[in-house]
Amino acid sequence: MFSRNRLSAVAVFLAIFFSAPAYSAGNTAAPAVAAAPAIVAAQAASGSAAAQAGEHGKEANPYGISALWNGSDFVAKGTLLILLLFSIGSWYIIVAKLLAQRKLHKQARDTERTFWDAGTVRQGLDTLESGTPFHFIGTLALKATEHHSGLLAHVDFNTWVVQSLHSSVDTVKNRLQDGLAFLATVGSTAPFVGLFGTVWGIYHALTAIGLSGQASIDKVAGPVGEALIMTAIGLAVAVPAVLGYNLLVRRNKAALEKVQDFSSTLHAVLLSSAPSKAS
Repeated sequence: MFSRNRLSAVAVFLAIFFSAPAYSAGNTAAPAVAAAPAIVAAQAASGSAAAQAGEHGKEANPYGISALWNGSDFVAKGTLLILLLFSIGSWYIIVAKLLAQRKLHKQARDTERTFWDAGTVRQGLDTLESGTPFHFIGTLALKATEHHSGLLAHVDFNTWVVQSLHSSVDTVKNRLQDGLAFLATVGSTAPFVGLFGTVWGIYHALTAIGLSGQASIDKVAGPVGEALIMTAIGLAVAVPAVLGYNLLVRRNKAALEKVQDFSSTLHAVLLSSAPSKAS
């Protein structure tokens, strides 16, 4: 009996010994293997958190231009469209007028080089490109000398030629000033259109505060951001229009001086010749 109980105790001891985890110096891999799943899980969790942070960083700004357009009402959208049309029209006029003025200065140089070396006014006109201001002025002046008869004969020849030249120069001057009125209008009204958008945004901010009962930043950030963006857009539209207007007016003055010089010299040439010899 004693030996049987002893053998049972030894069997129980051996079962406990071999079932327990071994942490001896020769078997250190067991804790590492047991900890490996936990490390992998931690790395996966950190990677997922980093991916989520990257996705949040790539999200659109909730208070940007796109959010302003998507979250605004028809009044704010109409204001933005008006400012956009102002901007497109202003830049179109500025670019088109600068190219036209550059072409006019080239035509003035060509006229100075070829017209005055011709034998007659008609021959000089043949050297000019049709449709240019200088060709237009010369043609009208030549027609005036050829049609000084009938009732017009009672008008002094000098007065008749001067009147024709002044009329043609005024026509060229009006063409040079095309579009400047639009730039002046945009430069003077765009800031107020943007200010209207600002007032409308502040109104929405106050409405949000009243509805929520608290002036928290999440309630007023959107409408106040909308107001500030409207102000910035209004100024961004007005400033180029004003600068473009001043630039074009100065360049128009220089171009008109060349046209007036041509008209004055042509007037002297026509007066120095008899009407029958002007052509």
